[in-house]
Amino acid sequence: MNTPLPPATQRRHADQDATRVGWGCQQLWDRINPLWPGLAVEVVARIGSTNTEVIDRLRLAGRGAFVHDSRADDLHPTLLVAVHQTSGRGRLGRTWHADPHTSLAFTLAVPMSRSDWSGLSLAVGVAVARAVDPSGQHVRLKWPNDLWLSDGNGSGRKLGGVLIEAIAVGSQRVAVVGVGLNVMNQGHLPAIATVSEFAADATPAGVLAEVGPALAQAVRDFEAEGFAAFAGEFARRDLLAGANLTTTDPTCPEGLGEGVAADGALLVQRHGVQHRIVSGEVSVRPAPRRAAP
Repeated sequence: MNTPLPPATQRRHADQDATRVGWGCQQLWDRINPLWPGLAVEVVARIGSTNTEVIDRLRLAGRGAFVHDSRADDLHPTLLVAVHQTSGRGRLGRTWHADPHTSLAFTLAVPMSRSDWSGLSLAVGVAVARAVDPSGQHVRLKWPNDLWLSDGNGSGRKLGGVLIEAIAVGSQRVAVVGVGLNVMNQGHLPAIATVSEFAADATPAGVLAEVGPALAQAVRDFEAEGFAAFAGEFARRDLLAGANLTTTDPTCPEGLGEGVAADGALLVQRHGVQHRIVSGEVSVRPAPRRAAP
């Protein structure tokens, strides 16, 4: 027998229209709540940014405010999904474009007791890639937070991205995990990669049904084991390993990708010296393949 939804979540679900009900909120709650008790699942028709909305709520929680008829400082885990995200944010302040009914944009926010979050974005990427591409034939991971559709020749096109943010609420630290995926073709952006290219019947709601629970489980596993639980699969999907790279790190502007370290740092060899790149302000692009420097 399923545990009933918390009252506040029931009220939020009660006024959802047929479109939002079609996203399977109850089924998502049934699968994720055992991992993160007290979970609230919410689908909104239109929003600027799911990460921004969740962070704004958490800031209110820090002041003991009330959100959606419940005490915000209860810090219930939250899965917030946007049918249409109008101002999605990517890494380094970039904009994430997402059309309604063709893209998936959501945020999972959960309190985490683990002090070391090194490699969390890589672990999330592994979880999302595994959920949409269980065979491992199509989706590659590009350090530190991108998913790419492989062209089979060591490159490809961007399929999605991950944005990890942290916010302290009292004595607790909350992981705000944003995910954006191109699911179906967007007519005005014909060159973007989409899940439908390797899963023809994919829809945003259908992809969420697989990705949401997989991500919730991955965050739980990361809290217990750190990046070590994901390192092997990341290595198998690593787009940059063995590729000649250019970076914006002034100490290592180019070199040969050598995978990632145990803590998720990017490893790049330059002139026989292995460099660790850890800064969130580093952007990495595959360069034309050539002999190792």
